[in-house]
Amino acid sequence: MTIPVRQSLRVGGYVLHQRLRRRTKFPLLVELEPLFACNLKCAGCGKIQHPADILRQRMPVDQAVAAIEESGAPMVSIAGGEPLMHPQIAEIVRELVARRKYVYLCTNALLIPKKIDEFTPSRYFAWTVHIDGLRERHDASVCKEGVFDEAVAAVRECRRRGFRVTTNTTFFTTDSPQTVIDVLNYLNDDLAVDQMMISPAYAYEKAPDQEHFLGVREIRELFRQAFAGGNRRRWRFNHSPLFLDFLEGRIDFPCTAWAIPSYSMFGWQRPCYLMADGYARTYKELVEGTEWDSYGRGRDPRCANCMAHCGYEPTAIFATLGSLKESLQAIRDG
Repeated sequence: MTIPVRQSLRVGGYVLHQRLRRRTKFPLLVELEPLFACNLKCAGCGKIQHPADILRQRMPVDQAVAAIEESGAPMVSIAGGEPLMHPQIAEIVRELVARRKYVYLCTNALLIPKKIDEFTPSRYFAWTVHIDGLRERHDASVCKEGVFDEAVAAVRECRRRGFRVTTNTTFFTTDSPQTVIDVLNYLNDDLAVDQMMISPAYAYEKAPDQEHFLGVREIRELFRQAFAGGNRRRWRFNHSPLFLDFLEGRIDFPCTAWAIPSYSMFGWQRPCYLMADGYARTYKELVEGTEWDSYGRGRDPRCANCMAHCGYEPTAIFATLGSLKESLQAIRDG
């Protein structure tokens, strides 16, 4: 299952408009990081390794909104760190929703019970809760017991109140096709979340755990087996069908990280939120001042095992929109 039809049509119209303007590089979604601080210390995260003075900083609302307005992207994923630790996070969301941006707020869900009254259900807003496996697997991933149960309770409460809820699940070498199947069955059938996003873990340079990141062959085999038997079509994914083909190794794509750029207190991050080769002041400067042909598998050794959505989902979307057959399939699956 892809993104909702209304949202698909909005994004498709946006892409068409950019192409009619002869723009070759433009953002589909901005990864907005209004802070780096978090209330967990996950072993696979490289964001919380910043110095203490950086972790104390919070992006002003006006700065966050101005960056999204400047980019023109129709979708925003608010990450971090833990966004709900930002004292004005609800105001940031309200300002973006008022501008008809599709907003995904990525959270570990621990603070949802305290913050939920500040938010209002909207077709432009969705919670994106990180669930990295069933109870034992998830709690081990976030390095704290009890987090899985709290996240599940928060998801149920969000759904009870009428919010859209999506999930994001990261897989490591400690996962098997069966653990993938188990957690996605649970999210799809038991929790009945609206949509799910999946990602193979990327080897953050500063992540404490450097031993459990998957290679390309392992990623393809893991998802090929997990998707077998009709699972892929049954699960409600928040991905384009071609990106799922990419994860299985049925098709290969170049990286188009400029389409899902990252903006933080440092500025626009080069080339993507997974790597830090400097920052640009504006999205225009990011696009025009970055050597994009230097990145991607076979070009930069740091990209050798990357199959992350920020680089390859937009390529899949562009390929889908460029093919009538694939576009009809995506709408039908949605």
